[in-house]
Amino acid sequence: MAQTPFGGLTSSVNTDSPADIANQIARLTKLLTLTGPQVTEATTIFTNASTALTPLETTLRTEYTALDTAIKADEKSTITSICTEIGTQTGEVLNIQNTADAAFYAILTTAQQTILNAHGGFNRGGIFGDGHH
Repeated sequence: MAQTPFGGLTSSVNTDSPADIANQIARLTKLLTLTGPQVTEATTIFTNASTALTPLETTLRTEYTALDTAIKADEKSTITSICTEIGTQTGEVLNIQNTADAAFYAILTTAQQTILNAHGGFNRGGIFGDGHH
């Protein structure tokens, strides 16, 4: 789930395109002086995370549309059910994003980890601080 990034929840997961991931990796490379193998591994980590988020994005859009309909119809039990599912899906999103961040952090040297930590480290929604990878 996107937060601004990663504030208020929105109705979608913002999966990244290959170009978005490349731009994010370029920023990290500049900040952390990533090596070629680190760039390759980071690209794989964040591409896999983005791919895993795609079906959740679709599901959450559908759930938020259904929630809007249930709210307008004052269907309290449906609202409860949908909100529970949204919570579950949001947890999955956070798990994917933060697992990717952990994998990325693990490939960094101690010096690179120190630099990343000095620049704010990880946000609730992911390393890039925008609610998604």
